[in-house]
Amino acid sequence: MELEGRTVIVTGAGSGIGRALAREFGRNSARVVCCARRKARLDETVKLIEEEGGVGVAIPTDITDHIQVKQMVEEVLDRFGSIDVVFNNAGSFQSIAGVHEVDPDVWWQDVTVNLYGPLLILREVLPHMMSRNEGIIINMNGGRPVGGTGYACGKAGLMELTRILAEELKMQDSAVMVFSAGPGLVRTEMTELQATTEAGRRWIPSTKDSFDSGKTRAPEEVAVATIKMIQVARPESSGKSYGPATDFTDF
Repeated sequence: MELEGRTVIVTGAGSGIGRALAREFGRNSARVVCCARRKARLDETVKLIEEEGGVGVAIPTDITDHIQVKQMVEEVLDRFGSIDVVFNNAGSFQSIAGVHEVDPDVWWQDVTVNLYGPLLILREVLPHMMSRNEGIIINMNGGRPVGGTGYACGKAGLMELTRILAEELKMQDSAVMVFSAGPGLVRTEMTELQATTEAGRRWIPSTKDSFDSGKTRAPEEVAVATIKMIQVARPESSGKSYGPATDFTDF
């Protein structure tokens, strides 16, 4: 898919990987819809896109709120007429503790953001994409670390959702494609918590070790790899995973 003039939704676009994705889509002449809860951060992202000659719009959205998600999708369709790409990037990794000591509410919030949020986005976007028989959805994968079971369970569920959705689309002879992205350890606000907090250093010491040794990826690497994948993706490759080191000839 060529991105010029296409409409792309990026969740979690206020910082980290989401901001890098939004900027890279803008550089490739897409119309970028930036979604997250923090409006000030979204406005910063849109400003960066516009400074580079791109088109961006900020729509503050809590992806775990069905009404807000529905309103966001309706606003995008009213403004641009189509939705061509969705990157479910927004994530939460607040619960860092052993299972025996987790705060169940914080744990469940991680699962909710990482699994239920993407489901709500998919529920609203898929009918539009399927009616046009065109579109690309990308769901962000993540690690399964000891001490991070809320995040891990949410992401594991999202990967099963991705796999089964790909099969559902094939059963319906739909050309809509769904992929998962596995970027490895990327230095962001989320992963900084693992390296700088007592709980993070206790339960996930490998994150700080990787930071100290420079064994991390930059958000921009993920963004560039995403563009490459989209440009070569084919319906028969739907359901595959990719990352910055992927051989894109597989797509």
